[in-house]
Amino acid sequence: MRPRVLVVDDEVGVRRALERGLSAEGMEVVTAADGPNALRVALTGAFDVVLLDIMLPGLSGYRVLQRMRAEGVRTPVLMVSAKDGEVDQADGLDLGADGYLVKPFSFVVLVAQVRALLRRNQADLARRKLKLGDLVVDRAVREVSWAGEPVSLSPREYAVLDVLASRAGSVVTKDELLRTVWGDEQAATRNAVEVYVGYLRRKLDAMGAGEVVRTVRGHGYLASTPDLDAALDSTAARRR
Repeated sequence: MRPRVLVVDDEVGVRRALERGLSAEGMEVVTAADGPNALRVALTGAFDVVLLDIMLPGLSGYRVLQRMRAEGVRTPVLMVSAKDGEVDQADGLDLGADGYLVKPFSFVVLVAQVRALLRRNQADLARRKLKLGDLVVDRAVREVSWAGEPVSLSPREYAVLDVLASRAGSVVTKDELLRTVWGDEQAATRNAVEVYVGYLRRKLDAMGAGEVVRTVRGHGYLASTPDLDAALDSTAARRR
């Protein structure tokens, strides 16, 4: 599946330019326009890289990064800022940033840094935790819990949830699930996807987590929470 990048910047022109450019480079891009919403989205752990501006409304990029690391979110963060002082860069790196790029920057250099972070952290993806409210997918041990209680899933059900949680807030089509979960199994069809999503939702519903995985009619499936919905809706509203 395509690398997933969270772009956080309060300037709509910058967000749009980075979204277009990174999408053209084969990446899936989600954007946020302020600190609080960026934090809500980033805490899912469902991104391969975060591009994070420092000067943000509501919560600075430094504080977003600090909270991410305090919550155990290890997603690589590339700070992007007009602040070019050595102290500013040192502060970002001390808080856990993986790189620092000064505006204005070369898009070619930005893409090269993003790809370097993707390569460097490929092995960590298999050990990362994905969080959707009280739902936690612990990839290191392939276990799922809701509000601290274990959720018993079959290997196939776990694989379906893993894909949906890794794309939290974005719709995943049946064909994407079929390719990612079933691979080259020729006997599998879209109907198999529907069946296993149904199994998964029933087990989540029994734990009180039935609303986490939703059907988006005509498109596919979505894993999200009300907080994540609100954060993404806020950014979408700022684009209009």
